[in-house]
Amino acid sequence: MAGGTFRPTGVAKERAQQYEGRVTLYVVMACLVAAVGGSIFGYDIGISGGVISMDPFLEKFFPIVYRKKNHKSKNNYCKYDNQGLAAFTSSLYLAGLVASIGASHVTRNYGRRASIICGGISFLIGATLNASAMNLAMLLLGRIMLGVGIGFGNQAVPLYLSEMAPAHLRGGLNMMFQLATTLGIFSANMINIGTEKIKPWGWRLSLGLAAAPALLMTIGGFFLPETPNSLIEQGSTDKGRQVLERIRGTRNVDAEFQDMTEASELANSIKHPFRNILELRNRPQLVMAIFMPAFQILTGINSILFYAPVLFQSLGFGGNPALYSSAMAGAVLCLSTLVSIATVDRWGRRTLLIGGGVQMIICQITVAIILGLKSGGDKALSKGFSVLVVVVICLFVAAFGWSWGPLGWTVPSEIFPLETRSAGQSITVSVNLFFTFVIAQSLPSLLCSFKFGIFLFFAGWITIMTIFVYIFLPETKGVPIEEMILLWRKHWFWKKVMPPLQTVDEDI
Repeated sequence: MAGGTFRPTGVAKERAQQYEGRVTLYVVMACLVAAVGGSIFGYDIGISGGVISMDPFLEKFFPIVYRKKNHKSKNNYCKYDNQGLAAFTSSLYLAGLVASIGASHVTRNYGRRASIICGGISFLIGATLNASAMNLAMLLLGRIMLGVGIGFGNQAVPLYLSEMAPAHLRGGLNMMFQLATTLGIFSANMINIGTEKIKPWGWRLSLGLAAAPALLMTIGGFFLPETPNSLIEQGSTDKGRQVLERIRGTRNVDAEFQDMTEASELANSIKHPFRNILELRNRPQLVMAIFMPAFQILTGINSILFYAPVLFQSLGFGGNPALYSSAMAGAVLCLSTLVSIATVDRWGRRTLLIGGGVQMIICQITVAIILGLKSGGDKALSKGFSVLVVVVICLFVAAFGWSWGPLGWTVPSEIFPLETRSAGQSITVSVNLFFTFVIAQSLPSLLCSFKFGIFLFFAGWITIMTIFVYIFLPETKGVPIEEMILLWRKHWFWKKVMPPLQTVDEDI
């Protein structure tokens, strides 16, 4: 008689309750080593803003900006409005955008470890070029190599962490990437405070020390185990099970292994993952892969992280106070990420994203009001209001650190089925780097044009993205990564968008 069987759409049924295992030292160490990749991203974010505020660096590569900075510009907001200087910051992210597309092929066909190692090597080359740069061309070439490293690292590391972590702790362990990023930012801020005093070559030391996390990432990559998901996808089923048993600390991994095997069978049947990801059944994941990283950047966090010393100088702070204020913001970001790690798998993703969004809106509007009422384009804030601005900005950074900072990476990395996971992560990284490039390139001009209104501009975007999460993002807390495909069919909106499960008739 005729019967029906489901066409492959990932895993066939939910087995989460049957998963066994514990958090082993093996998986924690593997995640720690992989998360060092985040410190590379963070170090560059933190270091570039400090370097472009140093007079010897500006005098050598951007003399026009140097003269504008030191000769009382009529408008404080426009001191750093120079497209060449913006290109120094943004070129890295444009290169990372392009590299992340190629990284998808490496990650899928050669494993997550291969991309992590490639990223580390590229970053080492870039750090060397930057530290020894004799002209602008050499400086920008180094930035491009750094971008290639970030493209590979950001593509592979979040995937690696999501696949290695147990489902019930995936959020916390995945956030090791963001924690390492924030530690990289804070370390860069502290290094800038020290190297700013070493004239005229302190900026070379700041840029060259980027090689330290890159070296850790490269060497660590050779010792990391490949993820079970990747091994099974590449046909090494037995080895994949061995690694799974080792990282879970038990031999009773049948349910999780079965989910991985089913997902791998579909993954290997997909020859063009980027084409497949455009299908209607993958529409929810595609939407999240585009909007989550875009919104993460449109919070305006990069106006603080990239240009913090520049921003504080524009508001009337001196050189050293600007660097100290930047370091304070970096420390707050790092500490607030710990809050997210501790709560994400208890409170859930939606609660943190919505709560953080509300806090960021309030902070952005508050800063805009203070600057609008108490600071003109040609005068500095009073000491009292300067302190208040720093406090409110730190509250904004804290909200980002326990919400959109880590979760902007965590959510996209955990929602894709295996057959489109590397392609989905590439889209996430590409969108993130595209918007990072746009903001890094345009922020000096936007600051000059909008003045204090730049904070209202970002507050508007945060309002939109908070509403977006409330309406469209289901809670992914505790859902096994291989069963995430079933979650969308339960969501009130996405179940209307996704096509019905197709069946194939066969004789039984």
